[in-house]
Amino acid sequence: MSKPLMRIPYTGPLPPPVIVPKSANTPVGAVHALTRFLSASDSSSTNATSTRNGSSSTVLLTGAGISVASGLADYRGTGGTYTLNRTYRPIYYNEFITNHEARKRYWARSFLGWTNLHKARPNPAHFAVRDLGKSGIIRSVITQNVDSFHPIAHPELPTIELHGYLRKIICIHCHNELSRDEFQRSLSSLNPEWATFLEEMLEKGALDSENPAERRAKGLKSNPDGDVDVPNAPYTTFRYPACPTCLANPPISPDGSVTRVEVDGDGAWSSSSTAGVLKPAVIMFGESIAQEMKTDVERAVNYASRILVVGSSLATYSAWRIVKQAKERSMPIGILNLGGVRGEVNFFQDLGSPNDGTLGFRCNESVDRILPKVAENLQR
Repeated sequence: MSKPLMRIPYTGPLPPPVIVPKSANTPVGAVHALTRFLSASDSSSTNATSTRNGSSSTVLLTGAGISVASGLADYRGTGGTYTLNRTYRPIYYNEFITNHEARKRYWARSFLGWTNLHKARPNPAHFAVRDLGKSGIIRSVITQNVDSFHPIAHPELPTIELHGYLRKIICIHCHNELSRDEFQRSLSSLNPEWATFLEEMLEKGALDSENPAERRAKGLKSNPDGDVDVPNAPYTTFRYPACPTCLANPPISPDGSVTRVEVDGDGAWSSSSTAGVLKPAVIMFGESIAQEMKTDVERAVNYASRILVVGSSLATYSAWRIVKQAKERSMPIGILNLGGVRGEVNFFQDLGSPNDGTLGFRCNESVDRILPKVAENLQR
């Protein structure tokens, strides 16, 4: 049995970008090289499964870098959280499910950050993916992002949301899902003073930018995935609702006993409860990715002839492993990312020569400058 994949943040230094081919060292050169990479014939791949199935298409793996142009913060870019805030530590799964105070802090910060995340929209790079999908060049998308931009921009192109999605809330006991919008309204009702504070910040424009540096100037700390930290805020006062399904019908615990779900007079989850805990429908750091998800990812890679990484440093093992799998299958690998990528030297060290981008591609450019132009080239 394979080991469960864990979403763990990689904190080691990233290598300097490797440019492949050398002509991809300018935006124009990168566009030409990536166009050749995506339009290469199937003969450039030795992936046996894709060859047997007559596939000459690409599987796309995307990270936070593709959503920066939508106004969202990334992790390791020049303006990313890990770059500007070296002390940032995301909440871990075990901490969330076992610690009531940690959940208060998480949901308070999420409550403040949800407004901007909710109103953000896909950018031209996401729609470039749509166009490449319509052309048959991209077969499927695997995304590390939890912003739902891919399924919004191209609902007809299959998307595997590797780390889940923020648009829903899920109960860790009964697995019932709720709308994040509905949950936000419940948080507002349970925390009127926090709701007033959020309205004041919105009126002042304190949350207009996701740029961490700009928010710090306004006394806030901005982190990815809709997390806004207000230094010295009274997080312990924040309240959150119980799962309505568990509240109505407390589930049976693994030992056969009936769980207990209790709320206060306003409907907030009580610490005397043994069930009914809601969490975002995302894979938190330290949480395992389901076997079904792993199988879907492996299938997507197996049935493609090449893989293109877009806007990801592959810092989480779950993402890096996907490209490692492609490498082991001798698939051509492309990387469009601004900044270093974990282990990238190993992905390009044994390319044949000459290589004009057909056998492998790597550029150090922002996604929104390159991908829409490539999609335009390939539609002509």
